[in-house]
Amino acid sequence: MRLAIEHVTTYRYAPAAQGLALRLRLYPMATVQQRPGRWEVRVNDDIIHPLLTTGFGEGEGMWFSRRTDEAVTITVSGEVATEDRAGVLGQMGRARPAIFLRDTALTEPGDAVAALAAKAEGDGPLARMHALNEVLHEALDYRQGVTASDTTAEQAAALGAGVCQDFAHVFIAAARHLGVPARYVVGYLHGSEAPELASHAWAEAHVEGLGWVGFDAVHEVCPAAHHVRLCTGFDAADAAPIRGTMLPGSDEEMSVEVTIGPVDGSQSQSQSQ
Repeated sequence: MRLAIEHVTTYRYAPAAQGLALRLRLYPMATVQQRPGRWEVRVNDDIIHPLLTTGFGEGEGMWFSRRTDEAVTITVSGEVATEDRAGVLGQMGRARPAIFLRDTALTEPGDAVAALAAKAEGDGPLARMHALNEVLHEALDYRQGVTASDTTAEQAAALGAGVCQDFAHVFIAAARHLGVPARYVVGYLHGSEAPELASHAWAEAHVEGLGWVGFDAVHEVCPAAHHVRLCTGFDAADAAPIRGTMLPGSDEEMSVEVTIGPVDGSQSQSQSQ
């Protein structure tokens, strides 16, 4: 499948911001499951190329402004060819998988996460991760408005509901609790039955002998041809595709619009927030 993606993020500042710096992780890497083609990242009128490659194998760009800015628009547009590899990505980047056993404030397990992890039974790590994906799909309800960006995995597990960020955090916390390295993935999803998930998140677990394997507990699948992987991190905060700093004194308002669909234009999918 060949997917066309447009991702527009606008920040508005009041009063106008004086001095801005943006870190951009908006460059999908080539994997056995995806091959980026034409791809452009633009901040206002400036085309931003990757400045470096992280230890995870992902490109990272920077943008600076010393002007007075009332608004900044980051536009991502391009195409990615995808195929179904059952979520198996293999070894990726230079970072050792064991670093992803480290808990964070958003993924530290408690009693609720441990109880879900205990239900993930299987013969070996891969079977347990598939079982965990199934357990979380059954145990958690996809429900908007009941969690926030700072909701922890333990809080979401105890609530039994959340959005894709929460599903991914609970999976990561439970996998690490079981001794399996896991990380957070930001990306895109083409699925006309769920247009609110055009911008999506899921998890990857490192399985000895296979490498990194993706798990999308919201849909109880391994990411396939409808998923486009953008960037990763220890949790949602660490994996943020856009992170910025500005001189103090301004309030910030953000809007996001993501459109994804086959290159021929059929079954396009859009999400705004």
